Amino acid sequence: MTTLAVGVMSGTSLDGISTALVRLDDGKGGAELVAFRQEPYSAAERGSIIDTMARGSPKDVAFLHVALGERFAGAVLALLAQARVAPRDLSFIASHGQTIWHEPGRATFQLGDAAVLAERVGVRVVSDFRARDVAAGGQGAPLVPLADVMLFGHEQRGRWLLNIGGMANVTWVPRRGVPDGAFAFDTGPGVAVIDAVTRRVDPDATFDAGGERARRGRPVAKLLDELLADPYFDQPPPKSTGRERFGIEYADKLLARVRKAGGSDNDAVATATALTAESIGRAIARWGTDDNAEVVISGGGAKNPALVERLAAKIQPRPVVLFEQIFFNGEAKEAVAFAFLGHQTVMGKAGNLPAATGARGPRILGHITPA
Repeated sequence: MTTLAVGVMSGTSLDGISTALVRLDDGKGGAELVAFRQEPYSAAERGSIIDTMARGSPKDVAFLHVALGERFAGAVLALLAQARVAPRDLSFIASHGQTIWHEPGRATFQLGDAAVLAERVGVRVVSDFRARDVAAGGQGAPLVPLADVMLFGHEQRGRWLLNIGGMANVTWVPRRGVPDGAFAFDTGPGVAVIDAVTRRVDPDATFDAGGERARRGRPVAKLLDELLADPYFDQPPPKSTGRERFGIEYADKLLARVRKAGGSDNDAVATATALTAESIGRAIARWGTDDNAEVVISGGGAKNPALVERLAAKIQPRPVVLFEQIFFNGEAKEAVAFAFLGHQTVMGKAGNLPAATGARGPRILGHITPA
């Protein structure tokens, strides 16, 4: 038997909302992408989310919670219209929500009211995936690793699954479908710092398109070395991080230090890009054991050639492969993964990988809001 569901993802990059219509295999645990859609956030929406993260009152948080629920519902209905699928044909919607606070091992908070989503679409909703893992002593992140193991590992050999979103996270999968020996962690910043620096130097830009600013600049070597001395990078897995550490304030300080050193705005973007590539590369080299295992990249950072090229040079001889070259559009990966995790919840199965989060054991994740 198969189950039809929608996964909804709004990540730390704050690019927008990804929705994936997924057909899930009830027996074998497989997942097939049927349709995918992305809706970018407007500058006003992105600004509202960032402001609420930084200084929102309880009223601001409550109103954004409802507004995002409405926004997610609209995105799901648009996807279903595109795919010509009726809401009644769905078993559930799995909504990750928009993280506004993530403090590993202590608290994690995602907005996007599941009640609004269930009411507008008329389908049960699985949400709030991270809280149970935190309650069980885990980091609450990364959660995609179980999907990496079950859906995207290589059938015969080891493979790294690297997602470069706002933060970057990596999963080591010894072999598809075999959780034993798998582990995962956040390596540090993905595109969050790059995007924030780019927006500061060019308010009309939302990101460094094509990595062009990074290509025109040069990393400030001394500053890069100092940034890479951050103790987070030396922490052993499991570990996770977020914008609380590598966010707008961090980006502003980076930009100010580049300018103080006499560097250009493009040098600042190049330094942020190098920070992401170097921190990922060092993490794979330090915690990996197979020097020839391929690294499969997804997420918004996979579309930044300057970042990918620098990373490829750092981790050679490991080959770098884009996720879409093997599976499907890499931008859809996390939405598909949360549809898979929602299916685990509905089936009464654990959705976390304790080796990735540090939780005391496997846990069924999330809350279910009836249709």
